Amino acid sequence: MFHIELRQFPHLAREFNMEAGDLEAKIVGPWVAGQTIELGDRKWVPERARLTIYEGPRLRPEELGMGMGWSNATRAGEDVTARLLAQAQAPTGPSAELAQLKQELLELCEGGLIEVRQSVRIAGTLHPEWRASQRLALAEQAVWELLHTGSVQIIRDGDEVDRGEWQPLLLAWSTWGGDGHDRLFISAAD
Repeated sequence: MFHIELRQFPHLAREFNMEAGDLEAKIVGPWVAGQTIELGDRKWVPERARLTIYEGPRLRPEELGMGMGWSNATRAGEDVTARLLAQAQAPTGPSAELAQLKQELLELCEGGLIEVRQSVRIAGTLHPEWRASQRLALAEQAVWELLHTGSVQIIRDGDEVDRGEWQPLLLAWSTWGGDGHDRLFISAAD
């Protein structure tokens, strides 16, 4: 659950127990876009107001009463304001970052086989400030696109993997972070 505070002296507004989707749609998305946010009886402009977001457990009604909601939220939660705002500003969709990773993977494949999960490490080297999930998403997209353009092939136990197996393999956690018993590699296409 997320708990937010908007402050513009002398005014203050708080919202408790927000779901991630609501937080993104009503607060974080508009905030990073520089749009006015309506909360309580006021409109909040990002250039003049201060936003604070805590992530923590759901607060029960008795924890919100008598003005104790914010102190309970800060005591039991973690300030995630900077992280959430940075994530919201991170690029999405087709991007220079995706093209860069694809090029890096192609260059490495020219030197021989590389393990599929190594693409996540390469994404981390290129973008150390990104969350692990963003790096994984970028790596997965890069490998997927390289496969579909015919630039690379997946190799398992020395043999090329059939196109019909690509999706289940790339969606499997064991491919990216598993125990390594079923190691998959990519190589430049023949």
